[in-house]
Amino acid sequence: MSSSLNKSSSNGYEKIFSSEDQQVKVNEVRRLIGTLPDKLSIYCSDASICRYLRARNWNVKKATKMLKDTLKWRSEYKPEEIRWEEVAQEAETGKIYRSNYIDKHGRAVLVMRPSFEVSSFPPRIRSVINSKSTKGQIRYLVYCMENAILNLPSDQEQMVWLIDFQGFNLSHISVKVTRETAHVLQDHYPERLGLAILYNPPKFFEPFWTVVKPFLEPKTRNKVKFVYSDDLNTKKIMEDLFDMNQLESAFGGNDNTGFDLNKYAERMKEDDKKMPAFWTPGNHPSAAALNDAPSLDSIKLDADADASDDDKSNGSLSQGTGSEVVSVDHNLVAAAGSRNPTEEGH
Repeated sequence: MSSSLNKSSSNGYEKIFSSEDQQVKVNEVRRLIGTLPDKLSIYCSDASICRYLRARNWNVKKATKMLKDTLKWRSEYKPEEIRWEEVAQEAETGKIYRSNYIDKHGRAVLVMRPSFEVSSFPPRIRSVINSKSTKGQIRYLVYCMENAILNLPSDQEQMVWLIDFQGFNLSHISVKVTRETAHVLQDHYPERLGLAILYNPPKFFEPFWTVVKPFLEPKTRNKVKFVYSDDLNTKKIMEDLFDMNQLESAFGGNDNTGFDLNKYAERMKEDDKKMPAFWTPGNHPSAAALNDAPSLDSIKLDADADASDDDKSNGSLSQGTGSEVVSVDHNLVAAAGSRNPTEEGH
């Protein structure tokens, strides 16, 4: 199988394969995974397997291990079964929501507001408005991720995160939540983020970002773009990516409509009704051919497919992931991409 090496400033070298060679690797992962129950079989479309392969630099063993771990997690956590009523309390502050507009590439947009996380609110208010638990915050973020994926067009796999740092301060930083979020999103939602825009981050955030970056994969951390409202060069990023008439004024756009919880709740409830069909054989936009299988028990996690074996096959190539990371209280954001602030995020 032939492949070439493409120089990357973020992670050394990446393997580049022809579409035929990519399909061979996809088929090999599918063979190693084996037969699956319906929902998991739908999840394992060729496109989905490709995301895991890209996240592991086309190393079949590593990608298979990663995918098997996700299948086990999805089987137990059941993210596609989370409904609005279960997480509505976490959404009341407007700390994270899917916007009603998309970017010029057709990508769904998740808006995040770190200062709206109530971990720093007075206890009485916090107990009424929002959950303090890591579990509740993670579950709401997973719901938002699943909802954004539900609303992606069939030819688009990635989303955009817009993070508004208005009012952000050190009290909003939670290392515990950040670590748990990094685990869930890097391991179970690889290659789902096209771009993360940090809008007007405070000066102290950059030293914090320097500390956090080592915890992230190189290709993950490089898709973060810092945008400042008083910097014409970085503001061009917004103009290149969005219809400014649709973009919220908080991000330099012309739409002054703020977050309306009641309207948003109605949108989410309507989306919830679509979710069962989305995970029905034949209806999923990228559904794989299904095989009858009674359970996940037949999936072996193959402890042999560990980093030590894979490193031998990869030699000195650096492993890159297109994984996404963001703290549910929005302390940390990362995605795969370019560092150049004037480039479009593809």
